[in-house]
Amino acid sequence: MICLLFPGQGAQTPGFLQSLPATPATAEVLAEASAVLEQDVSALDTAAALQSTVAVQITALVAGVALARSLAGEGSEIDAVAGLSVGSFTAAVAAGAITFSDALRLVKLRATLMEAAYPTGYGMAAIDGLTASRLQNLCDALGTAEAPLYLANLNGPTEIVATGADTALDALMAAAQELGARRTQRLPVSVPSHCSLLASVSDHLIEALQEIEVKRPLITYIGNRRARALYDAAAVCEELGTNVSHPVLWSDSTRLLYELGARTFIEAPPGAALTGLITTAFPDVRARAAAQTPLDGLVRLAQTAGGD
Repeated sequence: MICLLFPGQGAQTPGFLQSLPATPATAEVLAEASAVLEQDVSALDTAAALQSTVAVQITALVAGVALARSLAGEGSEIDAVAGLSVGSFTAAVAAGAITFSDALRLVKLRATLMEAAYPTGYGMAAIDGLTASRLQNLCDALGTAEAPLYLANLNGPTEIVATGADTALDALMAAAQELGARRTQRLPVSVPSHCSLLASVSDHLIEALQEIEVKRPLITYIGNRRARALYDAAAVCEELGTNVSHPVLWSDSTRLLYELGARTFIEAPPGAALTGLITTAFPDVRARAAAQTPLDGLVRLAQTAGGD
């Protein structure tokens, strides 16, 4: 069983769209995205452009769809998909649940609303080495109504991402270090994703989803809000509409994929963080990041996965 993983914000680097596979599929994806959004999407991966949440989320979607279609063009069939945060939209496209053009419009709306709601003063931080319960206790102790803190991404047993006000995140990282955290790092994300602060964004996305056609996924599609396989259009709508205001249960999602039989994982660009998480959790899997592996290497990996 081969699974394609799609990252969210935080993995982007300047110029990463220029490193996508040089395939007809990539060219078609870039052209379609530019036509739908009425702008040159290939110019959205500069250092200056990537300061915008809107550019980051759009380029992540474009890169993931380009990789999925490039693999399909080489005859590589994918059995399952999962996406972290905005990657869930990319996964929905790859699973045939929504069209790429609809996903582009939804992601642009999502990112624009997120950025407008909290233009400054908020962000996210990765903390490695403490359990979720210990970090939740710190969030409860340090967060306030004026400077809130939340757990946002549960990526592993002790690999957690927190979100909230900048000042509160600084205090949380300092406290976590005192308790023995191995690593604390601010992420290149300028909005408080995956918490109740973005409930209004969810409301708007739910309304927007009612205006498009959402279909039953054609392959296994794991949602990151509930860490469950989604089998119908209503479940996909809930995932895409509400995951922005709920924690990402990524560790549980990948465990479910493993339990379903996935043993080969390909991570779409940009970045390789999801590859690291999956190989740490399950040392017997085969996992490669497209950002670090040529397309022909990914195709060979998929071809040898028939026995999974």
